[in-house]
Amino acid sequence: MAQTPHSPPPDRKLNLAEPSGQLGAVARLPTTPEPVEDVGAQALSEALSSSFKLVKVLMVGLVVVFFGSGIFTVNPNEVAVVLRFGVPRGTGADQLLMPGLHWSFPYPVDEIVRVPVGQSHQVVSTSGWYAISPDELAQGMEPQALPYLRPGVDGYTLTSDGNTLHVRATVKYRITNPLQYAFQFSTFTNLFENVVNNALYHASARFTAEDAIYKNKTSFKEAVLSRVQEGVERYQLGVTLEPSEVETSAPLEVRKAFDAVLAAEQERSKQINEAQGTRDEITRKAIGEAQALISEGTTASNRLVQAVSSEAAYFVQQLPNYKKNPGLFTEVARTETLQRVFTNSQEKLFMSRRADGSRRQLRLQLSREPQKPAPSAQSP
Repeated sequence: MAQTPHSPPPDRKLNLAEPSGQLGAVARLPTTPEPVEDVGAQALSEALSSSFKLVKVLMVGLVVVFFGSGIFTVNPNEVAVVLRFGVPRGTGADQLLMPGLHWSFPYPVDEIVRVPVGQSHQVVSTSGWYAISPDELAQGMEPQALPYLRPGVDGYTLTSDGNTLHVRATVKYRITNPLQYAFQFSTFTNLFENVVNNALYHASARFTAEDAIYKNKTSFKEAVLSRVQEGVERYQLGVTLEPSEVETSAPLEVRKAFDAVLAAEQERSKQINEAQGTRDEITRKAIGEAQALISEGTTASNRLVQAVSSEAAYFVQQLPNYKKNPGLFTEVARTETLQRVFTNSQEKLFMSRRADGSRRQLRLQLSREPQKPAPSAQSP
């Protein structure tokens, strides 16, 4: 007879007649062992539950890290623009993020574009300059002069008088409209360098080589920068120009000839300035002397007119007295004159009349002061 899983073993039978002390031992049945499949399923369930908890923690951590990676800082010398799926977020001035701490969705949802507005930038245009190595440029040296220009290597421009000119420009600028600067063109630097190159060729074609190199360098520089400013406004580059430099040079092979012409021009200008200075000095001196003579003549004229006017007034006053008694008036006038003469003279000589009453004649022999002989031209 086959045994069921729950039947007692054959060698043990329940004996209800056994004493009560042995009843518990006899009546206690053996426990049923759990199936192996149930234990494995429970262990797998516990393992899966722990794994799910770990995955949940990791997912929460990843979400926190994902959103936390969107925190960024805008430096004091820059502004930032957030692109959401390639389009600037916000409108107008709200599109610009000022310096400070900000948050956005991480990439690829949002993208941060930083624009350095608080610093000065520059573009150096060498399309019209001769070829020079970095070492020579750093040491301030010039390359060897060649009797020809190397196509594709040496840059140059043509002037209005048909000469060849080397021009180099260092244009500085500051970003004033970050949106136009960052999004108007894909490569701002290349475009701006092309604008500067255009300005160099445009200005060179309107100046002679002599004016651009020596005589009128300031006007040439102003023409270049004015042309660059026109390009900035035309293309709306969003930048403002700052003080920049424009250098000009004759080809190295003929620079000595240009320097000689400049030296001759400077000497000519020096001689002209000295001659003009001497002319001005002589003119001023002559004008001063003329004014002095005119003043002296005017003073003497006024004095003479005043004296004559006084004498005329005196004679007009004495005219009635003369008319009353001309002889008495004449004697009184002669006496006053003699008195004045005798009073002021140091020596007095009297001539008595002749015995017959006629007057004596006084004859004086007078001669000029002897003149000094003129110096002979051949005297030693």
